[in-house]
Amino acid sequence: MSVDERVSPSRPAALGFSSRLFGLGVFAAALTVLLVRFLVPRPVGMADNGDGFRVLCGAGIPWKGKPEPFVRLSYTAPAGECDATYLLTQSWFARIARSIGGLLGLESTLSLVVLGVLTSVLAAAAVALIVVGLPYSRRVRGFAAVGLLLVVADSAFFGYFASVLGEGAAFLGLLLAVGGLLVSARPGWWRYAGLAVLLFGGVIAVNAKVQTLMILPLLALAALLVRPAGVRGLKRWLPAVFVVGALAGGTAYAQQTVEPAKLPDGSLAARPGDDSREINMFNTIFLTIVDGRHDTGADLAALGLPASFGQYAGNGWWHPKPATMDPEYPRYREQISRRNVVEYFATHPWRTVGILDRAAGDLLTARPPYLGSFDQSAGFAPEAQEHRVPVASTITKLLAPLGFFALLPIWFLLGWRGWKARRDAVGIALGFLLAVAAGQFALAALGDGLENVKHQAIALYCTLLGVVLALVTFARQEDLTSSSTSNLP
Repeated sequence: MSVDERVSPSRPAALGFSSRLFGLGVFAAALTVLLVRFLVPRPVGMADNGDGFRVLCGAGIPWKGKPEPFVRLSYTAPAGECDATYLLTQSWFARIARSIGGLLGLESTLSLVVLGVLTSVLAAAAVALIVVGLPYSRRVRGFAAVGLLLVVADSAFFGYFASVLGEGAAFLGLLLAVGGLLVSARPGWWRYAGLAVLLFGGVIAVNAKVQTLMILPLLALAALLVRPAGVRGLKRWLPAVFVVGALAGGTAYAQQTVEPAKLPDGSLAARPGDDSREINMFNTIFLTIVDGRHDTGADLAALGLPASFGQYAGNGWWHPKPATMDPEYPRYREQISRRNVVEYFATHPWRTVGILDRAAGDLLTARPPYLGSFDQSAGFAPEAQEHRVPVASTITKLLAPLGFFALLPIWFLLGWRGWKARRDAVGIALGFLLAVAAGQFALAALGDGLENVKHQAIALYCTLLGVVLALVTFARQEDLTSSSTSNLP
């Protein structure tokens, strides 16, 4: 049997020595770029929006703080303890950074500089894995590496890596999961290495926030759809099924490692996110639906709320005068529910389209203006932001006023190229990124009501990663028969 018959050009072959060497080169170059981008001329991060206490508590640092206009580059653990009630995998990286800091003499201190260096190493490795897993020529993969770095290092995203916010872990986990998907399409031990990376990145991404739990079934499906070259039957299915089981089991175990959170009424939550469900639905109703700019009376009637609640239009949960202070609120509290909100959106399609259009503009805006990039000693004004790598976010911000008219064509590109390459791991990765982007978009647009630009960051990140991979698919796949003969018996 000839080599041409044994290795299909449409199926990725095992990675030879030159590909491995190329991957190491990409890793070294990517790490250099990210470290320079992070540290020169001064470290950058993302300021705490007031939710950072969750990550800090998970890292063993009891912390109570309000939104801050500057980045804190270090957190020293005060006396006392805290019980983590909210799982964010950024806490895992923070704990590792604390341990590394301990070796450097930073006892009981979380250094965001150490955290940023750690996550930069992992991000560079993930970029290298994606590039190595792409079945294209070295020149095309080089362009892909540049595109990926422009997304990862973009000013809208990069600061989250060195922060006490959960988005950084989501970005890193998704990047690793995509790299694992692509490499798992290779035969031999590369497949198992790819599945291991997929599992590692998947656990990080799925558990990054409560909102990212929806990634679990999407990643499980993607892992099952990848078809390694020349592998059939049980050899194809068993490893993938094992990884899916480990991903689900690892997520279930991880979610049990935190204490039950308290609901607004003081009782304990039974499931992740239950403690914020009423808050999110309240904000969706009074900030997104009953916003004071539409027919307030009709909207309240459709939601089963009294007309007197019109005085609270536009007042969120933390407003000085929210509806929760109204004597009638306990009577109508059961209407502040996910089911009621879903029924409203289902029966008011044009209003829903308008809300989604506005959310699409939020997504493309990319960066909330209130999250600063620098620590106070840098000498910048409060909430000052860096713009060292603004390429992707500048383009999307220019498109933001178009809302859906800009976002839907971009998603169409991802869907079209994913469908054209549906038999390859690249197409499956594109489908996965598109599904995550759409899911995160819908959750933030219709089920949150607050900090809409920040909460769309994961959706935009997946969209831009997808754009890079979609553009790569226009190139012809490399004829792998010549590059893989050394790997054949």
